[in-house]
Amino acid sequence: MDVDDEDTRLARWEQRVELPLFWGSLLFLGGYSVRVLASGVDMIWRELALALMLLMWLAFAADYVVRLRLSGQRLPRFLRRHWLDTLVLVLPLLRPLRLVKVYTAVQQRRDRARLSLHARVIAYAGVTAILLGYAGALTVYQAERSAPGATIHTFGDSLWWACETLTTVGYGDVTPVTRTGRLIAVGMMMCGLALLGAVTGSFSSWLIQVFAREDEKGPPDGGRPPGAPS
Repeated sequence: MDVDDEDTRLARWEQRVELPLFWGSLLFLGGYSVRVLASGVDMIWRELALALMLLMWLAFAADYVVRLRLSGQRLPRFLRRHWLDTLVLVLPLLRPLRLVKVYTAVQQRRDRARLSLHARVIAYAGVTAILLGYAGALTVYQAERSAPGATIHTFGDSLWWACETLTTVGYGDVTPVTRTGRLIAVGMMMCGLALLGAVTGSFSSWLIQVFAREDEKGPPDGGRPPGAPS
């Protein structure tokens, strides 16, 4: 089979499934939220939440297999070229990192982008930070709430920790003490630096373009200083 044809088929598949799988990732996150936060509810709801998580993960796994088949590549090469797909399959809570592909797949159905480049970068970084922060807070809360010497006792504590970690503030008033919690913290620090850098760089670039356009227009009134006679 021709390589271009394989790439086209893979691109078409991604365009069809990216948005449904994104909603599926939100359902997965909702089921995980029930498992972690709703400890006092009837057991049937917790079991239904687990079933929903497993169903969504099977959908992610099926999508991964289809991508592998449509790519026409052997598994080692596919793993190298699609490492993010593999990471998301292993850790479904990281699916917000695929928001760029979700936006691209949706945008291909339209004639032109509705947002400017800078607005898209800021919106992507903002939504990604919110979803990753919430998922990280859930995971850390599950790992820390019963650990000896833990400082994160409530989900509110975990959300506060996630906010200060993603924004690279790091007050240190609440910190993870378990190995799992600290591993998640390292990942969130890296994501926070990358997202903050993307937002700052995009905003700075936008400001430079605005001032550059103002400079190109030149001063008003032919360059005469204010109050100068005509």
